[in-house]
Amino acid sequence: MDITGMIAEERRRTADLVESLSPHQLATRSLCGAWTVKEVAGHLVAAVAASGGAALLLVVRSGFDIHRANARLAARMARRPAGELAALLREHAEDPFKPPIVGYPGQLTDLQVHGQDIRRPLGLPHDLRPDRLRISLDFLVGGRAVGFVPRRRPAGLRFEAADLDWAWGDGPVIRGTGEALLLGLTGRRAALDDLSGEGVAELRRRI
Repeated sequence: MDITGMIAEERRRTADLVESLSPHQLATRSLCGAWTVKEVAGHLVAAVAASGGAALLLVVRSGFDIHRANARLAARMARRPAGELAALLREHAEDPFKPPIVGYPGQLTDLQVHGQDIRRPLGLPHDLRPDRLRISLDFLVGGRAVGFVPRRRPAGLRFEAADLDWAWGDGPVIRGTGEALLLGLTGRRAALDDLSGEGVAELRRRI
């Protein structure tokens, strides 16, 4: 399966997940800042289903602050019923749009990271696919993960996945599952206790 097929399948899997959650689970705070689980789902839907005009208007109204506009768009999208969010993800699963700079690896990584932002607080298994996880880990340390990982965060550290044939970098070692490394690299403090090695303290300081 090529990367666009992986992205499409991840959107469908996310749709199945969102549709399966109770109102209480949807209202649970996610790992992504102050967003609820449902707002994370709203963000993933907005990335493919929001009209360009509506998104641009929110950027303008947010003082051209992209992060603020993104949060407002996610919250607006999250007002819809969970079933509608799931349906939109399925409808747009094969959307061919390729974002600038981060490209398709960025889209795949966004889905995998936000999937864990939803699953971890709810105590659900991550169910990440090893081939897709490797793509995202390579992307996060590859210097093009704008908006995902500040370049200084992984610099001078070595990351080693305990459950994948994957490692990167030189310096104090950080070991853990591929999923925990994915979340640690993207600044999710909840995953740091699942990592070990002399580099963990430095990674914690950089988040």
